[in-house]
Amino acid sequence: MKFYKYLYVGDTVTDPARIRRRLKLHAGVNAYVIAMAKGPDQLEIYHTGYLKQRYYRAHPPIIVGIASSRQEAVEIVVQITQECLDTTGNCNLREYLKQRVKA
Repeated sequence: MKFYKYLYVGDTVTDPARIRRRLKLHAGVNAYVIAMAKGPDQLEIYHTGYLKQRYYRAHPPIIVGIASSRQEAVEIVVQITQECLDTTGNCNLREYLKQRVKA
């Protein structure tokens, strides 16, 4: 798995380092991740169970956020969108996240 440099972590996530470690090993963990979309969408929310599939070993997504529930994952996406809108004036989340790493 690939992780975003400034990883967004939900408030109810107790041990993000453990979740990251288990995701890198493709082990099971009960959490949700926000990832950069491969297609025309900007961000996608996955349950970590999907990431255990063989496809994701060959094509790992870039994970930008970790949440303990789907609702919390949606709240993180809203937070990212609000930050992007305040900073750039538009909602191009992919470009905003890439610019944050470069700065």
